[in-house]
Parts: sequence; structure tokens; C-alpha cells
Amino acid sequence: MGSALSSTMGKVMDDNMKKQQQFMLTTQKMQLGRQIQMQLDMRQRMIAQQLARSREAMVWYASFYGVTALGLTAGFLRTKRTALIAPLVPMTFIVTYLGDMAWGNKMERIIAEADNILENEQSLLALPGKPLTIELIDKNRKASK
Repeated sequence: MGSALSSTMGKVMDDNMKKQQQFMLTTQKMQLGRQIQMQLDMRQRMIAQQLARSREAMVWYASFYGVTALGLTAGFLRTKRTALIAPLVPMTFIVTYLGDMAWGNKMERIIAEADNILENEQSLLALPGKPLTIELIDKNRKASK
């Protein structure tokens, strides 16, 4: 009678352990999914902030460019010296570049090039040293104490 009870208890305990393992696996998958989504959300926020910073800088650079262009053009018209309008050439490139980053499709081109590097130029992405392992991390952590 005791052995029947203990075998039943053993089965119940095994079933409970399997259910607990399944629950833990499901919980880990959900947690990993949330972490991945959080990292994606944080990445999008960082990119949005960089883009907003580019747009803000563009307003200031364009204002500076406009005032400078007016002054240099007025000076050129008065003196007919081409050296006065020469700085407008590099300034035009700078303002155009910033405008492309702020309101153009430069981010799309950057992402496309990054995808190309990931697909076709993996050797450029190698980090120096050996790959990190848990043992190496623990060793370094203990050595820093």
C-alpha cells in the first residue's frame, strides 16, 4: 500500500515538475520577447532623437548660411571681388548635406548601406580579442574586486 502511494506521489511530483519547467520556459520566452521589443523601442527613440537634433541644427546652419550668403552677395555686388562669394561653395555643400540628413532620405541610405555591410562584409565587423564567454566575464569581474 505504501509503494502504491509513493508511486502516485512520484507521478504527481513528476507532472508538477514538468508543468513548472514548461511554465518557466514560457515565462523566459515572454521575457526575452519583451527585452527584444524594449531594445527595438529604445533604438527607435535614439534614432528619433538624433534626427530631431539634426533638424534643429539644420535650422541654425541654414539661418547662418542665409545671413552670410546675403552679406557676401551684397559685398560681391558692391566690390565685384569673387573672393567674397567663394565661401558660399563649401557652405552650400554643408547645408545641403545637413538638409539631406534632416529631411531627406539619408537615413534610409545609411540603413541600406549598413544592411549591405552586414550581408557582404562580415570581416569588417570583427572585434579585437577573443569572443566573450561567461567564464571570461566572471574571471574579469573577480579580478576587478
